[in-house]
Amino acid sequence: MPSPAGAAADDAAATAQPGAPAAAFTVEEQRLDGAVPREILRRAGFDEVAPEFVRSLRGARTPAAAERTVVRHGAALWKRAVDRAQGRGPARGDLSRDDDRPLYWARLALTRELRQWQPQFRLSEAARSRLLGKLERSSRGQDSMTFSNKDARDGRDGRDGANGKGGQGGKELKGVKRIVVTGFDPFTLDRDIRISNPSGATALALDGTVIRTADGPARIETAVFPVRWQDFADGTVEEALRRPLARADLFTTVSQGRVGRIDVERFNGAWRGGFGDNENVSETGLVPVTDPASQPQWTTTSLPYRAIAAADTGRFPVYDNTSVTEIPAGGTAPVVRPEGPTPGSAARAGGGGDYLSNEIAYRATLLRDRLGLDIPGGHVHTPVLQFGAGNTDPATGTVTDPEFVRNRLDIIAQLRTIIRVAAEAS
Repeated sequence: MPSPAGAAADDAAATAQPGAPAAAFTVEEQRLDGAVPREILRRAGFDEVAPEFVRSLRGARTPAAAERTVVRHGAALWKRAVDRAQGRGPARGDLSRDDDRPLYWARLALTRELRQWQPQFRLSEAARSRLLGKLERSSRGQDSMTFSNKDARDGRDGRDGANGKGGQGGKELKGVKRIVVTGFDPFTLDRDIRISNPSGATALALDGTVIRTADGPARIETAVFPVRWQDFADGTVEEALRRPLARADLFTTVSQGRVGRIDVERFNGAWRGGFGDNENVSETGLVPVTDPASQPQWTTTSLPYRAIAAADTGRFPVYDNTSVTEIPAGGTAPVVRPEGPTPGSAARAGGGGDYLSNEIAYRATLLRDRLGLDIPGGHVHTPVLQFGAGNTDPATGTVTDPEFVRNRLDIIAQLRTIIRVAAEAS
């Protein structure tokens, strides 16, 4: 993801000429042409989002106006997805409100339009990349985790800003615990393009909500991250989480994990295992971070894992997962360690594996440690979200079914309870 920058005007007069060809569509954007993404957008009422964006772009006569348009529409998309998930406003379609997929596909529809947009002013490749970065961040909730609100209420917040949260003008919440939760986009889409990610659905369902704990209210702020190696290498996790974590009382990164179980991952490893991302890119090697000379091979959760695993949080069993894969000190071959890493070992997989779920856990907990924060934080893996019996073949199956919806709702409810337990035990 492009690094943060000022107004797009700073670089607007560089290389591209009005009417010059834009960059080719990404692998993710190319999937939009399939029947399933179109159906999901239509059945959620999100098929109108991209045309509205195009009309607004046509009215952007300057780089500054283009930036305002991009940020406004990105934030509005996030707000619309959150409002839909939390039951505000019309459903605008028969797809269940808890569905995270309309946000994913609508965002790609916006980035595709922005990538091919030819304004009347000169727009360099770097300036377009900055606009795409702003669209990504605003439509993922990454730049609006503010922990301020004029009207926080139990289970639902007041909405007075375009970002769908408290708005920059909201007052600081007093006497309220602050919790950061992150989710992911759907992934493995070439295997089954219908797939949904319960971690992203959880982020939409919980964003801006206030839960009641035994110690008082706790406000949750959420964001969703891409399943792309390069964005993580570019520092999108640290960029989005640095300020919120510095103000938080607890955080948990969330992703989809194993079938039929929830795992609190005890250890996170500094290793990329090479599985293809949503752009079909593979990366293998050490997790790239700033100041690699001080990079640890392992980071550790500070979530109250014993209390979470012992609590009755829902129908899926919850495990304190301590297993890792390492190359022992002085060794050359990977070894599975059920009880965690041994001194001096090199990471090859954390409890959460060697994909981007492990990496976001590693980066978030490393950020916690480098900022010197003494707060609970770590990673939770949800169960795999499964379609109902008779609807498992992507070639013949439907985009949703009652069991699919029930599974997702149960996962969301259980994650909400787990977060409450973590807040009470911390």
